[in-house]
Amino acid sequence: MASISRWAHAHELIARQGSQLDRPGNVADALRRICGATATALTASGVGVSVVTSDGDWGFAIASNPACQVLEELQFTLGEGPCVDALATGRPVLVADVADDVAGRWPIYRSAVREKGVRSVFAFPLLAGSASVGVLDVFRGRAGAMNEEEVAQSLTFADIARTAILDGQHEAPVDEVPDGFDESPGYRAEVFQAQGMVMVQLGVTLAEALLRLRAHAYANDRTLADVARDVVGRALRFDRERRLP
Repeated sequence: MASISRWAHAHELIARQGSQLDRPGNVADALRRICGATATALTASGVGVSVVTSDGDWGFAIASNPACQVLEELQFTLGEGPCVDALATGRPVLVADVADDVAGRWPIYRSAVREKGVRSVFAFPLLAGSASVGVLDVFRGRAGAMNEEEVAQSLTFADIARTAILDGQHEAPVDEVPDGFDESPGYRAEVFQAQGMVMVQLGVTLAEALLRLRAHAYANDRTLADVARDVVGRALRFDRERRLP
């Protein structure tokens, strides 16, 4: 498939995900549609996009389905996974079979994705010059490498996702979260408030507080939003780390 045809096909699939994809600044909505279109094009179990802040910290994840959302966030909870490596190196990380990784990478994450029925993961960094603004991850329920055309399609969708993120950041006023980003877990006001409370309770940084929230959510099989709600409602304190009756 020629490059121009590939771009046209990608945008056609994105448009089918719903109307008004190009609403100004609606980045989260655009990324959800891009994830859905990528999953359709590649017959994937799911696709996720992780976005990082200007400081290089993980910001939030958008995915084509809830199961994929969990796997996308889990990489940053654990600090390991193809997405983390793609961010660090600025290169695609292509895992044809998570059960047969001779390098022994990401032992906890590999076990978690296998439990979810995922057999292969492909991570493509969203590069803006020498920096990464995020990563597009493709999850498949079958083992096997991508062929040349599938890699090219993935890179096309990654370029579209990168453009959506950069356009949203460019259009947002200075020091404000781009419109649509606040729809994601990482930018919900409740999560921000919970981060601040955990930061005070444990005497850690804001970034570390978010990691603690995510780790607690994973360990207890709960969503980040639910844990944040307990912290804000004072049903959970991290300096005691137990739910109050």
